[in-house]
Amino acid sequence: MTALSVIIPAKDVAPYIGDTLASLVRNDRPDFEYIVIDDGSADDTPNIVDDFRRRLPNLRMLQNPAPTGLSSVRNQGTAAADGRYLVYLDGDDWFAPGYLPRALDAIRSLDVDFIRTDHVQVYGDRRVLHEAPEARILRALEPRGGIMPSNARTMVDYPNAWSGVFDRRRLTDDLLRFDPALLTCEDRPWTWRLHIHAASYARVPEIGVFYRRAVGNSLTQVTDERQLHFLNAFRGTVEELSLSPETSVFLPKAIRTLCALICHHVDRKDRFSKELARDLLDRCSGMLRWLPQDLLDRTLVEMGGKRAKRLRALRAGE
Repeated sequence: MTALSVIIPAKDVAPYIGDTLASLVRNDRPDFEYIVIDDGSADDTPNIVDDFRRRLPNLRMLQNPAPTGLSSVRNQGTAAADGRYLVYLDGDDWFAPGYLPRALDAIRSLDVDFIRTDHVQVYGDRRVLHEAPEARILRALEPRGGIMPSNARTMVDYPNAWSGVFDRRRLTDDLLRFDPALLTCEDRPWTWRLHIHAASYARVPEIGVFYRRAVGNSLTQVTDERQLHFLNAFRGTVEELSLSPETSVFLPKAIRTLCALICHHVDRKDRFSKELARDLLDRCSGMLRWLPQDLLDRTLVEMGGKRAKRLRALRAGE
């Protein structure tokens, strides 16, 4: 019986997928399965995956003739998985040795819907540890308690689907589904939904994923229209939070995070074409005017400084 399924989207990751799969060998157990979804790769990715079948007997590969996007691929892997517990891993990252057995033991012993773990960001030869922003460790917690306050980094600001383990018997299919319309920023609304609707979670101070940064074909590096999908992602989150008084108390946090992301992207607009930069400014301006203005005004007062001034000007279309 399969205890845990690892879902690995992979598109044109031939320089890295060998390291990814080798890390699975160092985590392997007979009751683990590994599902690689080759999303229309044009390089040697599928052949490298094939070469690992002897070392990983429970390795499966699904192949898409044309790319469908990270969200769709993760959904595809979830649908194909047999394990009760799900773990996500991008095809250019890797796990620490022994991480998966330890993480599985943790979620079972804590008896929670999901756990979140720490990770290491990799910049060439440099390593930077990033800890999940929850001080209470190895305790069953109420997920909504990981959302506020709005002016501090909290668990919804740690939107990494690959840094945790998720119990599919306790989480509905809707909660585990990524929005296929989002080609970037798909982890943010997914993380928000977990913290709004799940019953329990825990932070486990386990270094799990080694996450490569500044990879050329990474979605964080693209400079096309996909980078603007953060606006779509937060529109959906704000709309959901606005539906009931019970969840609307979290709107200040969502608005504060969105404002910070708008500033981040506007500050980096020179990496876009002139047309896309103009589109970014127009859409950010429209989004700021669409938000509840009383909450936005309160957020800008709390933020203060140059960022607030810039956002007010952007809202006014200046």
